[in-house]
Amino acid sequence: MRNAILLGTLALGLSACSVTVRPNLGLQGSGSNLITSFRPDRGEGSTYAVGESVRFVVSTRSAGYVTLIALQGGEASTIVRNAYVPAGTTVFPRAQDNQVYTVGAPRGLQRVRAIFTRVRPTSDLVLRGTFDDGRWNATSTAYLQPYAVEDRDVQETYLYIR
Repeated sequence: MRNAILLGTLALGLSACSVTVRPNLGLQGSGSNLITSFRPDRGEGSTYAVGESVRFVVSTRSAGYVTLIALQGGEASTIVRNAYVPAGTTVFPRAQDNQVYTVGAPRGLQRVRAIFTRVRPTSDLVLRGTFDDGRWNATSTAYLQPYAVEDRDVQETYLYIR
C-alpha cells in the first residue's frame, strides 16, 4: 500500500514536468573553456519563422578565430569561416560582414556549432551537402585536431524553424 502511494505521488509529480530534448552537446574537441556562451539572439531553443533574421551571440575568454557551421535537416553548411573576434561578446553577423542571416526551409531543428581557436586556422572548414550525426561530429573533430587542447573549443546551440 505504501509503495502504491509512493509510486502514485511520484507519477503525479513527474506528470507536471516537461521534457526538453537537446542535440548532441558532448562534443569531441572541446577540451577547454574558451567559449563561455553561444546562443541564437532569441535564446537557445527559440523559434524562428522561415524568412526571419537570426543572429548568433558568441562570448569568448580570449581573442581568436570563430567558425560557425550549421546542420539542418541533414544538410550542413558553413556560416562563418575563421572570423577574428576579440575576447568578450561578438554578435554574428557583425556590422562589417554586410550580411543578414535569413532562416530558410526545411522546417524543424537547426543545430549550429561555434568552433574557436586561439591561433589562426591553417585551413577553412567548408561544409556543403548531406551529413548525418557521425559525419557531422567527425568533421568538427578532424578540423580541431591540429590545435592544442588548450587553444581550441567548440560549443553547440540550436533553434527551431517553423
